[in-house]
Amino acid sequence: MAKYILKRIVLIITSGFIIMTMLFVLIRLLPNQVDAVMGGYDQAIKDMREAWGYNKPILVQYGIFLKNVFTEWNWGFCTTVGSYLQDVTAYIAEKLPYTVYINLISIVFSIPLGILFGIVAAVFKNKWQDQVINVFIMIFISVPSFVYAFLLQYYMGFKLGWFPLIMEGGSDFFSASMFRSAVMPILAMSFGTIAGDMRLVRAELTETLTSDYMLLARTKGLSYRQATLRHALRNSMVPLLPTFMSDVIYVISGSMIIEQIFAVPGIGKTYLLSITNRDYSVFMALSMFYVAIGLIAGLLFDLSYGIIDPRIRMGGGKNNEL
Repeated sequence: MAKYILKRIVLIITSGFIIMTMLFVLIRLLPNQVDAVMGGYDQAIKDMREAWGYNKPILVQYGIFLKNVFTEWNWGFCTTVGSYLQDVTAYIAEKLPYTVYINLISIVFSIPLGILFGIVAAVFKNKWQDQVINVFIMIFISVPSFVYAFLLQYYMGFKLGWFPLIMEGGSDFFSASMFRSAVMPILAMSFGTIAGDMRLVRAELTETLTSDYMLLARTKGLSYRQATLRHALRNSMVPLLPTFMSDVIYVISGSMIIEQIFAVPGIGKTYLLSITNRDYSVFMALSMFYVAIGLIAGLLFDLSYGIIDPRIRMGGGKNNEL
């Protein structure tokens, strides 16, 4: 297991370095962001560009970039209006709590509901409970989340006036007003997660309930409820755990479209603005942020199989199950 983890870490580092190199080269080939945003640049911009080697060959620029990132954790400076010359790391750190806030509440709300309704659909397969749940699954999976966002914003925000149309700023994340303003983006992000978890739990649990060992458990005297809770539900969770872990891990990744619709000042909206504003340093830092999440999540997903089922060994020999 240790050897497998070490190999995956080396692969993660190598993949991340290759992606970062490609992004850096492509970004430096794009039009000058300072000219486009600021209409030319003053002495402060000139000094900053000189420090980062913008007027030097691209390999020299990349060397300076790597030195700043790995020795000082300095990803550059912002050129977005309102955050002019602010350190990119500090700029992103200001936005991250808002993304974590709405995603964390969404996950806490959606995963238990997805599991609960998935279990109900599997236990009452082909009955009216299952049919109703299947209708909701098809609707919530087929319709994009931004459609829910617009509907919630129009009816619950504009027509009924239950919630603010956009999320408020501030640093008091435990206030009632902050939570009230975040209800609609949380709901818009939760529908798809609930539907996806319901479908997966229903499919896995339905297959497990019809397996041979469930019949054996019933013949040994266990009730249907006991056999379902002790055997079927536990075994069906093996392939589902990585899905639930992905929901938790991506709690910091944000939703670019939802954050843009509800004006959530998180990293999802910041990522979009960095593209439209040609703030390439912010775009570079956030791109690598998302890449790191994806690469690390892939390793954690694989390891989670061995955690929930000790019979599974990762990276073993031919005699291992996986």
